[in-house]
Amino acid sequence: MRIFAPLTENEKYLHRCLQLAQLGAGHVAPNPMVGAVLVYEDRIIGEGYHQQYGQAHAEVHCINSVAAAADKQWIDKSTLYVSLEPCAHFGKTPPCADLIIKNKIPNVVIGCRDSYTEVNGKGIEKLKAAGVQVTVGVLEKEAMELNKRFFTFHQQQRPYIILKWAQTADNKIAAATYERLLISNEFTNRLVHQWRTEEAAIMVGTNTALKDDPSLTARLYPGNNPLRLVIDIGLKLPASLKLLDSTVKTIVFNKEKQEEGTMLSFYKIDAKEKAIPQILKALYHLKIQSVIIEGGAKLLQSFIDDNLWDEARVITNTTMKIGEGIDAPVLQQQQLTTEQIILTDKIQYFSNNNQ
Repeated sequence: MRIFAPLTENEKYLHRCLQLAQLGAGHVAPNPMVGAVLVYEDRIIGEGYHQQYGQAHAEVHCINSVAAAADKQWIDKSTLYVSLEPCAHFGKTPPCADLIIKNKIPNVVIGCRDSYTEVNGKGIEKLKAAGVQVTVGVLEKEAMELNKRFFTFHQQQRPYIILKWAQTADNKIAAATYERLLISNEFTNRLVHQWRTEEAAIMVGTNTALKDDPSLTARLYPGNNPLRLVIDIGLKLPASLKLLDSTVKTIVFNKEKQEEGTMLSFYKIDAKEKAIPQILKALYHLKIQSVIIEGGAKLLQSFIDDNLWDEARVITNTTMKIGEGIDAPVLQQQQLTTEQIILTDKIQYFSNNNQ
């Protein structure tokens, strides 16, 4: 039997910060998700999270949430818990480190350091220089996992890459004739649409766009549609496809033309070079922090073979077998992290052991 150690006081409040931070998923990128809690004598008197990109950060919402006059008098005697190092630079909002110092908060407990160049220790240094007692690294692993997209983007200068596909029990993702198969059930489909709302972009290759004519929207789950990305090297896809209907922002990567539109843009890549590294470089410059690759098999396998993936989500219909068909991709250096069952669908989540 596995025995779990009880949470320390610092861990308890950092855990609450992480819960709050998660509420910003799908709304704050390219900023990180951040939660903050203000505690006086083992009582939460304020809490908040970063809710929308370009708007107030978690620390601001937290301090502003201290409503009662009786509680406001304790701000300068409280401990601020925050899941990520407070910023120390002027961006779209003023520095949070300055706000903490202005409110004379004496103690700050931080989940993990911010690796973004404009911060990266500067917030911690500013707080310490002002006499604030700073503790760093409480639930650090969990704090970094929460913002894995953010850290991957800044440390590896590419988006966080999620591979996703549905396969039959005999490992096929399509019929031999490329006829579209409805592999996953309606409940799993809603989960997939939730995944879409949580990522900045979604990508498919030419064959998937042509054969399946997908919308790649999050119509089955409330939230933002991801930026749609399609690879069409020779610009052979017909304009009648749903991906090219200009209802959602879409980029077509090709070797023919460069054209920026309001909803539909064309990005030219060098046909003599490998496409995927060029596309990832372009997405980095566009500040796209995460992308979910939804097919087809050739495109997914290319990311696997180039070791350019961080996470894979594989949906298997455990009761469907078709015999002849298009083989599903084959992962390499993968580690199974968790599984879930939705009726006849088994969903396996893998991480890349070679990253």
